This record gives sequence, structure tokens and C-alpha cells, in this order.
Amino acid sequence: MAIEIHLRDLLTHFGLGNSEQAYVASIIVVIILTSLVIHWVLHRVVLNIVHASTIDSQQLWLRALYQRKLFTRLALTLQGIIIYTQARLWLDTDAGELPAIEVITHLWILLFGLLSFFSLLDTLEDVSAASESARRLPLRGLFQGVKLIGAIIALIFSIALLIGKSPLILFSGLGAMTAILLLVFKDPILGLVAGIQLSANRMLSLGDWLEMPKYGADGEVTDINLTTVKIRNWDKTITTVPTYALISDSFKNWRGMSESGGRRIKRAIHIDATSVKFLTEDDIKKLRKAHLLSEYIENKLTEITEYNSANNIDTSNPANGRRLTNLGTFRAYLTAYLKTNAHINLDMTHMVRQLSPGAEGIPLEIYAFSNNTQWLAYENIQSDIFDHIFAVLPEFDLRVYQSPTGYDMQQIGKTFTQTTTTIANNE
Repeated sequence: MAIEIHLRDLLTHFGLGNSEQAYVASIIVVIILTSLVIHWVLHRVVLNIVHASTIDSQQLWLRALYQRKLFTRLALTLQGIIIYTQARLWLDTDAGELPAIEVITHLWILLFGLLSFFSLLDTLEDVSAASESARRLPLRGLFQGVKLIGAIIALIFSIALLIGKSPLILFSGLGAMTAILLLVFKDPILGLVAGIQLSANRMLSLGDWLEMPKYGADGEVTDINLTTVKIRNWDKTITTVPTYALISDSFKNWRGMSESGGRRIKRAIHIDATSVKFLTEDDIKKLRKAHLLSEYIENKLTEITEYNSANNIDTSNPANGRRLTNLGTFRAYLTAYLKTNAHINLDMTHMVRQLSPGAEGIPLEIYAFSNNTQWLAYENIQSDIFDHIFAVLPEFDLRVYQSPTGYDMQQIGKTFTQTTTTIANNE
């Protein structure tokens, strides 16, 4: 080669023409100087041009490539390839320094090639985060699993280079180490499998509301990685759950509620059973004035009258025949109220039902879905409905059941004292 001839002539001029060590040292110096020049050109010129063209780019993937240092790591990988190529071109195959340079450059290329691959995966993760559909998939755990596999492969090749053996020998020896590898990498392997199942079955996505009482988790999923899932609870604490636990254990995902466009209201008001009665003529006259009840009352009275007449019912006794009750009329009022409420999703189930009576009175349950699934709006809608229920209840001569309070006991005591005093004074 011309460079080799010129270099040996230069060494001969300085009286070192027959020194092989001097030639090798000079070649190494030339390689180092060339590498420094290439490093300066790549990092001070080329990468600055790339930075200038990507910093103002509207393309997200271009900005992500630069921010994840892909170009820098590729440049370092290229430098290792150039050093290896120079050593192969300028050093004799029997030179003792060549194997050491080859091993070092191979390790260099493996390291920065692996880091470049990591940067590419990080770029794909950043780009996918900008997509609504991709963001719902647990891609981070899958990418971390791929990184782990890539790192293991790179480590095997590195060990093969250092011991001077074929990597196939190490790969064949992995079979005997399977039990140890499964023990060491148990959590990552389980997490990788769980991540694939979560992604394939769309069981969990970032932003979902997850409820898992076993782990004290009740909040929004903020991160899904290879080994753990992070949930920010509504009290702003963070709960960390193993990824594989989402496959082995049960959990509740509220995503369906959010996507359905309705959030369930299921709450009962307990009616004092002693306040239930038949409606009198005066009661009916008063309730007829309620717009939500006028049609119901007219239709129901016609139906009851026809039934009693057809069956020759003696209506002088309240126990005979059919009559309107304040509880049934109140239930009809609430049903009409839900149908006219602008915050109720009428395309979903909505009803007022009476549950089995018990020691706490007669439960009258509101079962409906609000058309706003946001927590704050949902709670306001639900509260407004029950505020109205409690306020309108006395219009039907109904009472809410509640256990006696300390105030009730005081009033009983005062009444008893006043009664005793009055009797004593009369005597």
C-alpha cells in the first residue's frame, strides 16, 4: 500500500526503518489521529447540522431521534467501524497488536450499536405516545422486554469475543442454564409475558382507572413497564403493582364506563314504613298540581276506578280494592323526574325500584346513568338529584328513616320533664 510504503520510508529517514515496533506504534498514532479528526467532523460539524435541521422540525419523529441521542450513538458506532477498518488495512495479519485492537473495536461497536438500538426503541415509544390508539397499549413494557433480550445477546457476543470462542457455544450452553436464568430473570420474563397479554387483549392502557383492592390501588394508570405498573391513587399516593399480578389476580378497569358515555348512579333512600299510607282526596288534589304527576294520577285514577267498578269493590273500606299510595306515587314522581333530568343518559337503564324492606325502613333505589363520566360532575349530578328527593319527600307525607340521635333523646327528655311538671302542677 502507498501509505505503508511512505510511512516506512519516513521511518527509514529517521533511522527506524527496520523497527517493526516503531512501525506499529506509528500506525496506532495515525489511527488515533484519524479517529480524532473523524470524531471532530462528526460531532462538531455533522451533528450540529443535524441538530439545526431537527430542532425546528415539525416532524415529531425527527425531534425524538435527536433527543434520544440516536445520531450521536450512531456516530460513535461508525467511529469504531472506521478504527477497525484502519487496523485491518494498515497492520499485518500477524501483528500481535491486531487481535487486541479488533476485540476492543468489536466491543466498542457492540456497545454503541446496542445503545443506538435502545435509542431507536425510545424514539418509537415517544412517537407512539403521540398517538391516541398507541398510547393505550402497554408498549413500554414490550420495548423494555426487547431491550433486555438485546442486552443479553450483546453480552453473550461480548463474552465470546473476550474468551475467543464462537458465540454458538455460549448459546448452546444456555440450555443447561435455563433454570438459573428463569430464577434470575423471573420478574422480567413474567412481566414481558404479562405485557404481551395485556396488549393483545386490551386489558389495560395508560390513563385507565384501575381498582385493585388487594394492592390498595384505586386510581389512574400512569406507567406500564416491564416489571411494574404504577397507579396514581385519587389521594395522590402512588401504588406499584407487579405487571404479572394483573394476569394472575383480578382487577377492575373502569375504562368501559368512560367509553360508554354514562356513569352509574345506584343509591337508595330509606323510607320510614310508618309514613306509608293511602292518598286521600285532599292529597290527590294537592299532588295533581305537580306537572310531573298530573298525567300519572289521571291515568292511574281511571285504571283504579275501572278495576274497582268491574269487580264491584266496596270502596268505603280502605282495605278493599285498589287505591293510590303516597309511596307508589312518589316512586312514579321520581321516575318522571329522572326522564326529564338533562344530566341523565336516557339511552341507558334508568328506573326507581323498591328493595326488600328491613330494619332500616323501605329502601327506594335510584338506578340510572349520568351523561357525564367526570368524577366532579358525576358527584354534583348525583348530589343534586338526592337534594331534590329529600326536599320533595314531605310533599308526599313520607319520612326518611333514621336512627334516633342524641338530639332526639334530648327532645324526648324535655317532653317527659314538661309532662311530669304539668301533671304535678295539676295535682
